Amino acid sequence: MPDEAKRPAATARPTIKDVAAVAGVGFKTVARVVNGEPGVKEATAERVRKAIDQLGFRRNDGARLLREGRRTSSIGLILEDVSDPFYSQLSRAVEEVARAHGSLLFTGSSAEDASRERELALALCARRVDGLIVVPTAADHGYLAPEVAAGTSVVTVDRPVAGLDVDTVLCDNAGGSRTGVEHLLRQGHRRIGYLGDSENIFTAAERLHGYRGAMADARCPVQDTWVSMGPPDLVHIRLALERMLVGRWPVTALMCGNNRTTVAVLRELAALDRHPALVGFDDFELADLLSVPVTVVAQDPAQMGRTAAELLFRRIEGDRGQSQRITMPTRLLPRGSGEQPA
Repeated sequence: MPDEAKRPAATARPTIKDVAAVAGVGFKTVARVVNGEPGVKEATAERVRKAIDQLGFRRNDGARLLREGRRTSSIGLILEDVSDPFYSQLSRAVEEVARAHGSLLFTGSSAEDASRERELALALCARRVDGLIVVPTAADHGYLAPEVAAGTSVVTVDRPVAGLDVDTVLCDNAGGSRTGVEHLLRQGHRRIGYLGDSENIFTAAERLHGYRGAMADARCPVQDTWVSMGPPDLVHIRLALERMLVGRWPVTALMCGNNRTTVAVLRELAALDRHPALVGFDDFELADLLSVPVTVVAQDPAQMGRTAAELLFRRIEGDRGQSQRITMPTRLLPRGSGEQPA
């Protein structure tokens, strides 16, 4: 074993050269041992392995794969909010598909911030992930065009993008919202309020469209006070419900545009001691265990995630066919809150 004088100074990340110095061998000898190549005597190989253990050296697979022009066996996933139950289920499904394909998954949240989405996407591309799955926030995704042209596969999920020819997996947002409203109409309700997320979000706009379409087909004019679009914070929800539930023509039923809005509405209704019929878009944990179980229009985020991931790996593996736009169905789960008659 070389004496201590030959031992390199400690570094944050030991290199092959550091291992070579400690083992007293050449750079190429270390490379052969690290890569499992023949041509190294066992005694020498053992000395190299001891130096690797001593220094805590780890092979940089990413750099090696890039030098060899091979894939990095990693993909990126950019969500709106990884803590949202909808996105956590979607993320888990993507991770399972990635693992089945021998890939690592890197995940980040855009927080509905276009600049943060761009920053995350370009950072992942700079690390040469093989592909990206994105829940789009930005209005302009031209920044991804050079990455796509350079060979990075991209799939969008939950929302489409304009100006980028990539595969997209969506939910039938308008159809699902229409289903929920039609269910309330069948219970005799004609004054139905709608609470949704910010209208500049694709899914929110589509669900509002479904609500308005169902009400128009039933010839039920919608009062301005019956519709509230915005973030699902309690103050906003409280003011919206106060407008909807008072006056000469209060609503008798509510359609909520997403699970966070539904939960906020339930909290406020409990405080107001009001019990209109209610249907929520998106299922949520314990919805079926409340004193009045919540009727929901359910998506399948896990299936959306699996579908998006399979499309991505198909592209990574060389599929150059036309881009696909897949729309997943929803299903109504009647549990009690949406079955209360007018």
